[in-house]
Amino acid sequence: MNERRVTAGWLPGLAAQDVQWHALAFGSGAGRVQVDVPVLTGGQMQALARRVRAAAREHLQPLPVSAIIAIVDRAVARLLDPAEPYRQQAERLLPVITGYDAEMVRLGLASSLKTFRAPQLHRFVAEDFANPKVLDEFQPAAKGGAVRAFGPALLVHNWAGNVPALPLWSLVCGLLVKAGNVGKLPSAEPLFASLFARLLAEVHPPLADCLAIVWWKGGDANAASALFDEADTVLAYGSNQAVDEIRRQLPVTTRFLPYGHKLGFGLISRAALDTQRAPATARLAAHDIVRWEQQGCYSPHLFYVERGGRVAPREFAQYLAGELASLQRRHPRRALALEDAQAIAGWRQSSELRALSAAGCELLGDDQAEWAVAYADAPQPLSPTAAHRCIQVVAIDRLDDVVALVEPHAAFLQTAGVAAEPAELFRIAALLGRAGVTRVAAIGAMTAPEAGWHHDGRFNLLDLVRMVEIEQSAERAAERLAPYAQEESP
Repeated sequence: MNERRVTAGWLPGLAAQDVQWHALAFGSGAGRVQVDVPVLTGGQMQALARRVRAAAREHLQPLPVSAIIAIVDRAVARLLDPAEPYRQQAERLLPVITGYDAEMVRLGLASSLKTFRAPQLHRFVAEDFANPKVLDEFQPAAKGGAVRAFGPALLVHNWAGNVPALPLWSLVCGLLVKAGNVGKLPSAEPLFASLFARLLAEVHPPLADCLAIVWWKGGDANAASALFDEADTVLAYGSNQAVDEIRRQLPVTTRFLPYGHKLGFGLISRAALDTQRAPATARLAAHDIVRWEQQGCYSPHLFYVERGGRVAPREFAQYLAGELASLQRRHPRRALALEDAQAIAGWRQSSELRALSAAGCELLGDDQAEWAVAYADAPQPLSPTAAHRCIQVVAIDRLDDVVALVEPHAAFLQTAGVAAEPAELFRIAALLGRAGVTRVAAIGAMTAPEAGWHHDGRFNLLDLVRMVEIEQSAERAAERLAPYAQEESP
């Protein structure tokens, strides 16, 4: 039998023979991979959650945050080593499981993992805490008294499977605030979080019981409620519908941090549209489109291109089409599910009809191409494409015109890629921020957030903790009870 078989999950305290397993199949033929995921009873889930909470209290919470960073850094350093067996397994299996091009997975993993080295993690913590030592002990507060940050005793992560290694973001956040962590694997990509949990346990064995990686089938309310009832905080990633379903399952006292559907877009100023810069900008934009097939919340669906440069917006669209054609040869698009193929066909048909009926509209890329560029010479509101290398290019007179086109969709805004000169960058960023954008990135870096970025405009670590204050009145009262306190004269 040529099928490869691996086991996912991390279940401290549970023997494999005491757990039921469900097989998830990926790929076909000789390259087929079967991933066995654990199916826990409500009682097993509850016991696991309590074990993780107790272990974190004993082994994780006493560690200084700098020691936790060092542990994560050692694990990530191993994953960055091409000779590391865990890295080799990820590079071998993730392309089959996700369908992404193998070279895209290799490059994407390296780029993502570098974000979690020690210097970046120290910056990550400093971004949220002016004095990171508040995670370790009480520190003087500017207003007087003292303050300390405590993470949740049990943090539950409900991950999406659209981008490989995505679970690393929230899992590392949970470790940095010293929470017991239980992560729910997505059926679309159940491998990476499992590998990282095993590696972390090897790097620092006392952490082995401080986290668990579980799975349940959608609709299994028994397992989900058993875990959610134990959680202090729940992080959820996915579609708005999936996130809302989780929200309805949570006790009213549980802190809930949802990360739902978002739309990315780009702005290309005339300063980036001379005969040298325009092709280079189109190349960077194409990489943002191709990387993870526009499945990330930060991926672009539309580029607004300013008139007035030496290269016209329609020429830029042609440059972009050429770059996508080139990347198709180097990084083939992943095989499409039936619903994805239908969505692309519908989007192409709508674009073709618009090209026939509206002046200045055009669809670049024939039916055989693994990409499509729809060009419009008149302003168009922000709207999603069918993803999978489908992109809209829209000509505008001024960058400022974009604000009115995206502002009605503020709830879905997150990342805007901008190619503009410095003064223009800060001016347009202020306008976009008021419209609802929370991250402004360079074209070419839209799908590679920096360490410490404020996901959806929120604090990654501060949102997880509760601040405990010792007020000045308590300090003064304690002073009067100290052995060295002077007796007050009558």
